[in-house]
Order: sequence, then C-alpha cells, then structure tokens
Amino acid sequence: MIRLVNMSKSFTTASGMVDALKHVNLTINDGDIYGIIGMSGAGKSTLVRCINMLEKPTEGSVILNRVPLESLSEKELRSVRREITMIFQGFNLLMQRNCIDNIMLPLKFSHVPREKALSRARELLELVGLPDKEKAYPAQLSGGQQQRIAIARALATDPKVLLCDEATSALDPKTTHSILELIRDINRKLKLTVIIITHQMSVVQEICNRVAILENGTVVEEGDVDQVFSEPKARATQSLVYPEVADGTLDLTAPGTQCIRISFDGADAASKPLLADMILSCGIRASVLMASTRSIGDRTYGYMLLEIPGGPSDLAVAVDYLTGRPNIRVQITGSYDGKEPLT
Repeated sequence: MIRLVNMSKSFTTASGMVDALKHVNLTINDGDIYGIIGMSGAGKSTLVRCINMLEKPTEGSVILNRVPLESLSEKELRSVRREITMIFQGFNLLMQRNCIDNIMLPLKFSHVPREKALSRARELLELVGLPDKEKAYPAQLSGGQQQRIAIARALATDPKVLLCDEATSALDPKTTHSILELIRDINRKLKLTVIIITHQMSVVQEICNRVAILENGTVVEEGDVDQVFSEPKARATQSLVYPEVADGTLDLTAPGTQCIRISFDGADAASKPLLADMILSCGIRASVLMASTRSIGDRTYGYMLLEIPGGPSDLAVAVDYLTGRPNIRVQITGSYDGKEPLT
C-alpha cells in the first residue's frame, strides 16, 4: 500500500516560491491500477517523482508498506527504487545498446551475474511480446515496440510498483490500446500495483479502477473510475468529461433553456432506445445537445445532455420518466452557462 499524507512540494524560482503540490492525501492499494489525471501544470509529474522520492516532499509523507520514505538514507532509497520503477513518454532507451542489453541494464547495476540477467531479460521479452527483438536496436523499432522494451526494462528488478508518466502520450490510439492491454495483463499476472499519470481521460477510463483528479497541485476529486466519471462533481472533472462545454463549443446560455444530464452504466442501460421510448410513452420530445458512451473493463457507461422543449411541466414529466428507469442517474442543469458546476 502507498499512502500520501498531507504531501506538499514547493520550488524556489526566480519569480518566487511555487507550490507544485498542496496537501495531497491519497491511498493506493496493492494491485490497483490507479490513475492520476489533470491538465498541463496540474502537478502530475511532480507527484509521481515524489512517490519514488526523486523529489523529496517539502511537507508531509510518502508511506510505502508503513515505511515513511523520507526517513530513509540514500542507500535505503536506492533499494526501495528497485521496487518502484518507472516508464516515460520518451521511452528513454539507450540507442547504442540493443534490446537485450537495455533490459539487462538495471540488473547490471544491481550486480546480477550476466547469465542470470540474460535469462531474466529473455523472459521479459517473451512477456512483452517481442522475443524476436533481442538483437534489435531501438532505432529499428516502432514507438509501441520501444515502449514494450522500456516496460520490460522496468520489470527487470521484479518491482512491486510501476509508475507510468504519460507513457502512451506519444503513441497513436491503436498502439496506446495495445500498451494498455499489456499493462493490464502485467498487473494481473505479476500482481503489480500500477500508477498511471496522464492528461488523457480515455487512458484512465480504459484501464484504471480508481482515479484522482489533480488541479493546481490539489486533489479535487477521487474515487472509483466509473463513479467519478458518471457523476463528476469538481469543475476540473467536468471539464475533462464535458470538453465541449469547457471549451465553449457548446453554448447553453439562452434564457429558459431546460437541460437534463443523464448518466448510465451497464451495457443494458446504454443500448436501450431511451429517447424513443420516452417520446412514445410520454409524448415528451428531447434534443440531444451532447452525448458519449465509453467502455470501462467489461462495462459500458455514458451520458447525454438533453434539452427539453416546452415548459416546466414537460421537464417534470421527462425527469419522472427517466428517474424511473434502471441504471439511470438524472440531474437538472437548468439554463446552464458553462461556468457553474453541473448539479
């Protein structure tokens, strides 16, 4: 288990003190695939570097299995870092070394005998699906293959925690999906705890079971992924879930606009002709202003933002009908200006 307790990190710059993280409290359980998401400048990379103590917190504590890491000596920290390894957006492979040598590098630093290191590296090549790339050099590989080699290298020391800092940001969507599938498979096979730092909501939704939303160095929302994205409460979360509203593409400022946001999870709820049924049953029409459905593991969830024409009585009938349907959550947004939280 990893616990961040009242953790803050400040930097001194030419223009003064900058608070990169402010009183962060998180608990990451063993075996979690835990997402930390936020826009650029939210403090995500600083947070992940504090977890492995590449940056020491200005205040608070990072506790790994009941051991506060800030209390350890440099020698003890080096030992801990073999259990908390990291992959990056830029892969960080040594271009002058072939794949097998890149994977063996951490083992060399740990003084593992070459034959044992070679055997371990070959096992990891099999694990990441590249057993035929032993003698290839990074320049001969695609971006996705390079990231697979980087993952194999990160696993060389048999870590307990894998930190992924924007690890798929440089990859196309198809390759991103394959890398996330690999990480999920590794999480299951090796019982590894995975922490994913990203600005991509789709990454968190595809692979993570829990998520924290970071804004200006502060955790503004945290919980199970399906719950957080089905019922976003913080404005930063709503901006991630409803980018069309956040960036002004969708204008809901007209006086008297009656809007309902419905969210649902579960494949049955997502597949039924909800609006057609409402029209036939109640005679209430609805305009779809915005909609999205997504898969999280073997479940589907989604949302619709609807405009209900007519008066308050029409809105009341629509709300009553939708509230009575299983797996449906309903929120009246009224005349929404894109600024206040959707409540």
